[in-house]
This record gives sequence, structure tokens and C-alpha cells, in this order.
Amino acid sequence: MTTRDYYETLGLPRTADEAAIKSAYRKMALKYHPDRNPDDTTAEERFKEAAEAYATLADPEKRSRYDRFGHAGVGGSAGGAGGFDPTIFADFGDILGGLGDLFGVGGGTRRGGVRRGADLRYDLEISFEEAAAGTETTLQIPREEPCDTCSGSGAARGTTPQTCSHCRGRGQVHFQQGFFTVARTCPHCGGVGRVITNPCQTCHGNGRVARERKLTVKIPAGIATAQRLRLSAEGEHGSRGGPPGDLYVVVHVHDHPFFHRDGDDLLCDLPVTYPTLALGGEIEVPTLGEPTTIQIPKGTQPDTRFRLRGKGMPNVSGRGNGDLYVAVKVAVPRKLSLEQRTLIETLDATMPKRVFDPPTTDTADTAEDRPFFERVKDIFG
Repeated sequence: MTTRDYYETLGLPRTADEAAIKSAYRKMALKYHPDRNPDDTTAEERFKEAAEAYATLADPEKRSRYDRFGHAGVGGSAGGAGGFDPTIFADFGDILGGLGDLFGVGGGTRRGGVRRGADLRYDLEISFEEAAAGTETTLQIPREEPCDTCSGSGAARGTTPQTCSHCRGRGQVHFQQGFFTVARTCPHCGGVGRVITNPCQTCHGNGRVARERKLTVKIPAGIATAQRLRLSAEGEHGSRGGPPGDLYVVVHVHDHPFFHRDGDDLLCDLPVTYPTLALGGEIEVPTLGEPTTIQIPKGTQPDTRFRLRGKGMPNVSGRGNGDLYVAVKVAVPRKLSLEQRTLIETLDATMPKRVFDPPTTDTADTAEDRPFFERVKDIFG
């Protein structure tokens, strides 16, 4: 819209505080308001420039970026209407009236009653296996769609809505308050600008009817809980020919009894017999696909983790797979046969002691060979 300095536009020094910025903008908005300057394009441009400057300087984050980088820090030489946060003008509702119509922002009622349809949300539960492999499912979505009888107009067949005589189709009425003009939503037509004297019997003048729509949705492999899919234009249909909203499918993945997810990686605990850890050997490990085997070195300690590259969850964006981390645990049998009990008792009798020293971070052989409690005495004197 402009490359003029925002502080210069509002006639302010760069040290101006929030109150000064608000006061300066109010004065300019009153002076150059289009209702006070009909058919004056210069005044309209000054009004827009002031709004653009205020939208940036009244927002602490945008102002900080603007002070450091100028117009480039807030999206170029002209922030554009798309960069406005309409709520920042909430304190000026008494003078701005149809600011949304002037700048093309707001997303609410527009002149002529055209409204964008509401966005919809659908919570979808899927299994862990479906999240890993991807799936396709059919959704039943209740929503409002244009009435077939009146083609969405709301008027009975053969009739058309009439222009509101109170606001002359503008959807707003203006009245003088002091020395400036105030705009308000027309109470007769509700801001639509048209009045239906003979409403459609099917939709009762609403222009829309409730229907259920079936949609087929593809769930990508690797999707995680709380991630969502956006289906453009599959939300509620807009009124009076307005564009439809969007449908957001929020995914909830069930927990898996064996695997635990950490990003694209998978974690699992695998119970292994004591002889396998002590003597080493090959074991079978379950994965998301076919089981695979890994080699356990002799003398492997409990809780040792083994990494299986590429055996984790697929990345939802298609960038490969995560890894699978397998932590081996000691499987202690609850019941023993007589032969097993005899063998374990024989092994127990050959062990030097039943309780071993806790592990230490010492690396020297002499330190490792010394009893644990003697090392503790050295530490604490």
C-alpha cells in the first residue's frame, strides 16, 4: 500500500508509547474517514495508510521487527490487508464502521450477506498398525449444503429476495454522532442487504439444509496422534453463495501393546533368558513387518539396547523410516521343572557370591578389582 515510514504517517517519533500511537491513529481515522470525505480518493488512501501503520505499530512483535528491518520485517513495503489482525481495531468500532469491507478483511458478513461457511472438525481414531502402514477410510460428515429447491437463495421458487429499503442493500445504516458518522448493522435485514418476503418452504428462508456427506480420506503412513488433515472446501457451505469452509480431520492413534513411539523411532522391551545373555546367541525380534534376527554377544547385560536401522515408523512426509531400539530384559521363569531347578542350583553353587558390587565409572583395572566399599571409603575419607 505504501512505502512511507509508519511513524511519519502517524506523525509520531520512534519513542512514542502505546497511548500516543492510539491517539494519533484516532485523529487520522476521524479526519480521513471515507464517510466524511465521500468520493475523495486521496482521503481514502490516507485513511488506509494510517490503518496500515497502526496495525504494525500497535502490535509489539510487529513493531519490534519494523524498528529493526523496516517494511521488509513485516512482509514487504505494504503489509496488505491480509496482514491485518482485525481485533487490533476493536477500540475504534465507534468510528471505523465497515473497516472489513474497506480493506477486504474480516471473514464475517460482507455486503450482500455473503458469508464463508464454517470450518468443521472430525476426530478419527485409528489403530497403531493403520498409522504405520497408512490407510483409507470413509467419513460420514453432517453439514449444511445449499437448498436444491431455491438454489440457496432462501426465496420461494419463482421469487427473489428484495433489496432492503432501510439500508438500500448496503447492510449498514449510518447516523451522525457528534461531528462524525457511525455505521451500524442494519436491524431490518441483519446486515444481509436483502429481505425475503416469501421464504422457501424447504429451507424456511435459510438457503441451506442439513445433509450427510460421505468422504473418502487417505491417511498417510507415519501419521501421529494430534496431527490433522485439511480437506479444502469440505466444511459448511457459505450462505448466499459464499465459499465453503474447510474440514479438519484430527487423528488419534491407539497405543500399541509392545511398541512405544518416540517421533519416528520405536522402542520396545524384549524378555530374554539368562543363558542367552550370558552365553550369547541369536534371537528373533518382532518389527512392524516381518520379524528379524539379531545376535546377542556373550556377557550382555540387562537393559542393553540394540538399534535396528530403518525398522521404525515411516516419516509422514515420506523421508524414510525411523529406527527400532530393542532393550533386552532378563526373563525370570515363574515355574521350573525338577531338571531346571537342579541345574540352576548347581550354577548357584559355583558362583562366588549372590550379590555383586554395583557398577562404577572407574576405568583402571586396579580400581575395578578393589571391593566396592573400599572404593567408597577412599571417596569419603
